[in-house]
Amino acid sequence: MPANKFMFATGIENSYPTILLPNGQEKRVDELEKAKHYENWRRDFELVQEMGIEFLRYGPPYYKTHLGPDQYDWEFTDLTFGALREMNITPIVDLCHFGVPDWIGNFQNPDFPRLFADYCRAFAQRFPYIQFYTPINEIYIAAFFSAQMGWWNERKSSDRDFVTTLKNLCKANVMGMQAILEVQPEATFIQSESSEYYHPECPEMFGKAQFLNEKRFLSLDLTYGYPVSVTMYEYLLDNGMTRDEYHWFGSSDIKARCIMGNDYYETNEHLVKLDGSIVPSGDIFGYYVVTKQYFDRYHLPVMHTETNIREPLAVNWLWRQWANAHRLKQDGVPLVGFTWYSLIDQVDWDTALREDNNRVNPLGLYDMERNIRPVGKAYKKLISQWKDVLEKESYGIHLNY
Repeated sequence: MPANKFMFATGIENSYPTILLPNGQEKRVDELEKAKHYENWRRDFELVQEMGIEFLRYGPPYYKTHLGPDQYDWEFTDLTFGALREMNITPIVDLCHFGVPDWIGNFQNPDFPRLFADYCRAFAQRFPYIQFYTPINEIYIAAFFSAQMGWWNERKSSDRDFVTTLKNLCKANVMGMQAILEVQPEATFIQSESSEYYHPECPEMFGKAQFLNEKRFLSLDLTYGYPVSVTMYEYLLDNGMTRDEYHWFGSSDIKARCIMGNDYYETNEHLVKLDGSIVPSGDIFGYYVVTKQYFDRYHLPVMHTETNIREPLAVNWLWRQWANAHRLKQDGVPLVGFTWYSLIDQVDWDTALREDNNRVNPLGLYDMERNIRPVGKAYKKLISQWKDVLEKESYGIHLNY
């Protein structure tokens, strides 16, 4: 029976990029392992239920699951997704979170889009009842950290490498959605993408900030087939994208099945300084203003798909983000969900996973011992207070039962 629901959600952080250690060795950073999810997955799902949360951003570790062309190891995925179904937790399936299997190499591999689409199709065939997907998480960040900043995976740092990685990620995202729709025509795709903004420190930096404020949209522009500006078109072509590759995105026709997921952290707004450097500015505009800019561009339903902040700031931050999101909804933006990310504390995100320190970051609804944090109690209360009210409002997500 169809139903319209507001999607209060959390997620289980499952990043797995590769980094270079100081000794020159490459290491896979597996956040599921660092947060002890592999041995505590059933308890973690019980915590989701205890919170009163029905929607969970969650996905199998791609690098362990896709073993080769048409070769898959579904053992852990069968266990976990079977349990989610039994427990009536609706997954928003996260199929690629900042990394690829060793045999694919990295995001620079031109075969990645085709291989990833095969994986998406195989997953959908195995779990044909699943409705919600985030095929590739935070494409802009994955490309920026891997190929512009030199931090993850291919560890490149040029505009040409950035465009190559961005192009491959966006193509994989679109082809993945198309492959899933072949199996599940009712699938809904929730892009989880960072919501960025660049503030100029002075008039001399206005041009650079303007360029960066166009560049931040590229991952969604390509995914949704939105026509980019002349400046961005020249940037893409100057850095290796062909005209045919660009026009391919315009013909993908996938937008109608999409919800725009916007992630917002205190680090998402930036200050462009006079010397050209870019530093965090803090939340000057906030979730409302930045997300409204994205909505005005794409006119798609919106989901707040990620936020967090460390203790002891978390409870206040939660209420501020919720106030921003709910005001957006009241002002006519079709907001269908809200997320605190993630369920369990994270590890080494204080260095953006670049260092293998095993330092626990107190960002979760629960700590590493699975004890509820103050923000967990606050979020549980928020959900119980607002859940019934929101279901009477006009915007919700159509669920297929």
